[in-house]
Amino acid sequence: MASSPAPSLSGRPLHRRGLAGFALAGVGALTMGLLGPAAASADETPFVSDAETSDNLTHVTNVPKSDVMDDFNSDLAFTGDYAIGGNYNGFVIYDISEPESPAVVSEVLCPGGQGDVSVSGDLLYFSVDYPRASDECGAPSVPTTDPDGFEGIRVFDISDKADPQYVSAVRTDCGSHTNTLVPGKDGEHDYVYVSSYSPSERFPNCQPPHDKISVVEIPVDNPSEAALVSEPVLFPDGGNRTTAGCHDITAYPEIDLAAGACMGDGILMDISDPAHPVVTDVVQDENFAFWHSATFTNDAGTVIFTDELGGGGGAICTEDSGAERGANAIYTIDGKGAKSGKGGKGAKADEAPGLQFESYYKIPRVQSETENCVAHNGSLIPTPGRDFFVQSWYQGGVSVIDFNDPKNPREIGYFDRAPIDEDNLVLGGSWSAYYYNGYVYSSDISRGLDVIKIDEPRLRSAESVTYDEFNPQSQPSYRPGR
Repeated sequence: MASSPAPSLSGRPLHRRGLAGFALAGVGALTMGLLGPAAASADETPFVSDAETSDNLTHVTNVPKSDVMDDFNSDLAFTGDYAIGGNYNGFVIYDISEPESPAVVSEVLCPGGQGDVSVSGDLLYFSVDYPRASDECGAPSVPTTDPDGFEGIRVFDISDKADPQYVSAVRTDCGSHTNTLVPGKDGEHDYVYVSSYSPSERFPNCQPPHDKISVVEIPVDNPSEAALVSEPVLFPDGGNRTTAGCHDITAYPEIDLAAGACMGDGILMDISDPAHPVVTDVVQDENFAFWHSATFTNDAGTVIFTDELGGGGGAICTEDSGAERGANAIYTIDGKGAKSGKGGKGAKADEAPGLQFESYYKIPRVQSETENCVAHNGSLIPTPGRDFFVQSWYQGGVSVIDFNDPKNPREIGYFDRAPIDEDNLVLGGSWSAYYYNGYVYSSDISRGLDVIKIDEPRLRSAESVTYDEFNPQSQPSYRPGR
């Protein structure tokens, strides 16, 4: 990616805001480059896996990236028989009706960095985190010092998966590193929580202290009217010294709860009024360098936070890095406010839900000095009444975790490739790994979309859980047959 550094462990350079992303020749206003499946057809030769897996996992196929999507792959969202993969150049829609033979339906060329995605019915919400000259898809990059530079949320209509349409855009302070969907209670509006960070007095659209998130409201029947409706301050007293915004938020809309990973702090929020979330608990952990993401259990009794130590580009799974750094931290949630724990200290001790530290988890498979590896994005495997998690670890691969005992989590399956380069540390590996309707889909930064099948008796009940739509950062509840 010309003129931009490699992303950090958080998927972006921690101090990148003074740098511009690569330029693209202008297209028209609110237009985009759309390429059909012919532009990214998969190789017809029989698939041979290049990964080592545990006996209960099978690497069934890989869809390589096309020349158009030659930048970093990022996050995934799912709707019906489709997976949507974000990329720093735009996004790809895959037909996964036959999971072991996925096909590219369309590619949308609309650069802006990060490319975090959430899907809601026929709408797609897309994060723009590197400033562009305007909100046009073809607008060239500009420095973050440009007061007219655009960063924020783009809205697409994907009702025709072969022909997505760019509908509107909403500017947000410091752009959108990630976005989280919270459906409105009236069924007529969506709310998108926009997380971003790295403010500077030199950046007119990203001023310190930036202790807030942005909330965008989208009328689902009139998405062209999407607008910023609030900017709730989450840290009125300043938060941890490393906190200057949030990296990501995971919502559990059914129970009006959200967990935020905010650089130096982990938080719980009441989202009963989705336009105005309220922080109910804050925890800090001296072992955590960068609170990156969160996942609730189905009963909302436990939450997993991840620490993206080293910015995503570091080799954090070596012998020397230890078992408690660049790891997951597992907290149970009580109704009595925060408590001090081994790894964390709490605040706001009241009757709102609070967080209690239980343990750390890190993959037990030691990686080499040339493999970037650290805790990254994952999701629950929907086994009713049980707690299992599948998670990406960049070049550490994909880990399947049993955390039914939150004090003693353990790996029960894995997918792991050899280093991209045996002699040099090269950025790559699994950005996101999510379970969806019987398969695990892994978005590999450089090697495309991987599909993995789990054959594990403890997880078999998950095969009876079917989603019509799945945004991992907007958790649905599940039960057999649903």
